[in-house]
Amino acid sequence: MTVTLPGTIAAYFEADAAGDAGAVARCFAKDGVVKDEGETHVGGAAIGQWKANASSQYHYTVEPFAVATEGDRTIVTAHVAGDFPGSPTDLRYRFVLAGGKIAELEIVP
Repeated sequence: MTVTLPGTIAAYFEADAAGDAGAVARCFAKDGVVKDEGETHVGGAAIGQWKANASSQYHYTVEPFAVATEGDRTIVTAHVAGDFPGSPTDLRYRFVLAGGKIAELEIVP
C-alpha cells in the first residue's frame, strides 16, 4: 500500500532509503530531536551520526503504510524489515514539524 506523506516526511524516508545520513539530518530543524531506542539525539550533527550508525550497523527497508494526525504530531506507521533483532516489525514514527522541517521524531514499536 502506498500512502501520501507530507513533503518533509517523504524526504526523510527517501533519504533513509538511500542511506544518506546527511540528507536525513538536513530534514531536521537546527535544534531538531530524534528519540530512538532509548536515546536522544539533538542537532544536525548528532542526528546525522545516529542515522549513519544505524545504516552501517543494519541493513533494512522501511515501507510506510499508514499516516494519521494526533494533535501536533504526524504519525507514520511503517513495516521495517532487515538484519536487526526483532525483524520484521511495524514501527510508529511520531513527527512534529515546524517551519517546513522536522522539529522532533520519536520512533516507537
